[in-house]
Amino acid sequence: MAWSVDFTATARKQLKKIDRKWLGKILDYLEDEVATLEHPKDKGKALVGDKKGLWRYRVGDYRIICDILDHEIVILVVIVGPRKNVYSD
Repeated sequence: MAWSVDFTATARKQLKKIDRKWLGKILDYLEDEVATLEHPKDKGKALVGDKKGLWRYRVGDYRIICDILDHEIVILVVIVGPRKNVYSD
C-alpha cells in the first residue's frame, strides 16, 4: 500500500525557499522512505503540546511536520523548514 503525499499551501510556500539540493532530498525522502511504508508513523516521531497529533520527520537540519490521514491514506505535509523555525509556528 502506497501513501500519497500532499502539501498545504503553507508547506508549498516554504518548499520554494529551500535550496534545490535539500529540496530534492526532502521530496525523495517523503516519496521513497515514508510514502512506501505500510505505517508511516513507524518512521516518524509523534509531536506533543500544541502540535499534538502531528508527526515529525528529519532530513539533515530540516524538519517535515505532517498530519497522517489514515482514513484517506495521505501524508499531509503541514510545515517544512530548518529545526529552529518549524516548532515556533
